[in-house]
Amino acid sequence: MRIEAVLVLSILSLASPARAAEPDTVEVRLERIADRKAVFATVESVDLALARARIGGTVAALTVDEGAHVKAGQQIAVVGDPKLQLEQAAMDQRIRSLEAQVAQARTEMERGRELRRSGTIPQARLDDLRTALEVAERQLGAMRSDRQVTVERMSEGAVLAPADGRVLEVKVTEGSVVLPGETVASIATQSFILRMQLPERHARFLKIGDTVLVGRRSLGDGDESGRRGAVRQVYPRIERGRVIADVSVDGLGDYFVGERVAVTVSTGERETIVLPAGFVQRRFGVDMVRLKDGGEVVVQPGQVLDGRVEILSGLMPGDVVVRP
Repeated sequence: MRIEAVLVLSILSLASPARAAEPDTVEVRLERIADRKAVFATVESVDLALARARIGGTVAALTVDEGAHVKAGQQIAVVGDPKLQLEQAAMDQRIRSLEAQVAQARTEMERGRELRRSGTIPQARLDDLRTALEVAERQLGAMRSDRQVTVERMSEGAVLAPADGRVLEVKVTEGSVVLPGETVASIATQSFILRMQLPERHARFLKIGDTVLVGRRSLGDGDESGRRGAVRQVYPRIERGRVIADVSVDGLGDYFVGERVAVTVSTGERETIVLPAGFVQRRFGVDMVRLKDGGEVVVQPGQVLDGRVEILSGLMPGDVVVRP
């Protein structure tokens, strides 16, 4: 019996301070808050680099596939032109022929000098031999230059990545025929942004520097909400009744290009009732607020604003609510 009495007294002593504490009170007033709209944005690359074929021909090799990371200048494909190989072989034959002509002209020139010293031939004949040697040497030099041009054209068959990034799409296959300037692969650079589209009625509220709240991503594990971004560009063109804007957000490198992300953007201001979150109590599946006169009303909460809850209906300005 003594043990039960001690327990009862202990419980009463613990409960007394809680009952003595008076709850906080808040008078309901209208406040101006940012009117935010939830939309979906897509992850896009700031720049899309195109790797193009510099010569026409047949794709002899592909060294990358979709999703591969590449560095600027990395070879991603090889385009071969059989005509260039035949042209190079023909030039090699002509160069050998010209080399033989130069050797013959040089021999005749040396013989002419000997004959001129002995007075067998006139000076005009020696000048003709010297001219013939110079013409043969210049023809040989011109042909070697032409061959070097052909070699350079063959080296341009290597398709190089124009920038660091990730391969989004490979537009050709091995053995396919491409023309000069045709796109072989598209590469997304390493800098990414969120691109969102809003109804045109919100266009006048968007401005560079506005804060954008980033919500859950459509792919990936865990909740990455809570990030903040800033509007970096608003495009001065409305397409299909929507205005397009880009948002800068740190840490988008692990996202997929085209992945959808929920964002919340400010679209102006409006007056509404806002209460601290602790004043709203959820019971039996409904949200309720306790009034100072002892009554309770059912409210409809809206968006959560930094620890405060917007009240859409159920309260009027001038009501006094207490913390439950």
